[in-house]
Amino acid sequence: MSTTALVSHRDCWLHSMGAMHPEAPERLSVIHDALVGLGLDALLDTYDAPLAEPAQLYRAHSPAYVDDLFEIAPEQGFLRLDPDTAMGVHTLRAALRAAGAGILATELVLDERVTNAFCAVRPPGHHAERLRAMGFCFFNNIAVAARHALDARGLERVAIIDIDVHHGNGTENIFAADPRVLMLSFFQHPLYPYCGFRPVASHLHNTPVPTGTKGERIRALVEEQWIPLLAEHRPQMLFISAGFDAHREDDMASLGLVDADYVWITERLRDYADAHFQGRIVSMLEGGYNLPVLSRCVVAHIRALAEL
Repeated sequence: MSTTALVSHRDCWLHSMGAMHPEAPERLSVIHDALVGLGLDALLDTYDAPLAEPAQLYRAHSPAYVDDLFEIAPEQGFLRLDPDTAMGVHTLRAALRAAGAGILATELVLDERVTNAFCAVRPPGHHAERLRAMGFCFFNNIAVAARHALDARGLERVAIIDIDVHHGNGTENIFAADPRVLMLSFFQHPLYPYCGFRPVASHLHNTPVPTGTKGERIRALVEEQWIPLLAEHRPQMLFISAGFDAHREDDMASLGLVDADYVWITERLRDYADAHFQGRIVSMLEGGYNLPVLSRCVVAHIRALAEL
């Protein structure tokens, strides 16, 4: 059985972008309630996420961009950064916790205190580019964590797997010139952010799939493309941008995955990590906006990581 850490913080509940916004505090509430209701929280090693420090964020983002977010953070009301993304009173602190969660999770895994970790955090991160916030995202949490593993802990190669229904343009943007990072993803096309379908670099493999694509196609993609690419890259650690909005019941998109597909993907990646790099995985919450589906799929994802 794997030892799995759950990293979160109550500050992440406080971030709000306004009533009726789909990226809402209830996303974490339903995950928390499901884990407690099933007694799974008692089987995990739980940690409070620290605040990421500016120097840690600079590894993935321009210092000018990071410093600007600190400067413009509102003391009341909302500051809109794009049509979908706004900073509220608690946003900066929540975003620092979300990025800090990935850093702590990376430390826990590399120090062999746990086998793998899941970060139940918000705001999400994979749309945040080096120089800008967008798509509900402020800091690119998975990129900050991966760069921490590389630049602070001395790993030579890592891989990022993005299973969110939307293309992780921010992750692609940050690592376009960094071949130490293999990025693998699928995403619905056409769909926000309306990019990713043209190759950017040989170490970034982002596969657009059409509306209605079901789990069988994604499972084949994992076996036929991702596993051989992982074998070629030889990562020493795996990071997962864990979005659950490709589920057929999530109205934010139009793919056809079901709960069992997320279990299969997680188990396949866990087995690969176990066989090749001591099971080292850090998974971080991205999208997923149908609350019952989100809670079910996160529970299933954590069960698969922890072999429960």
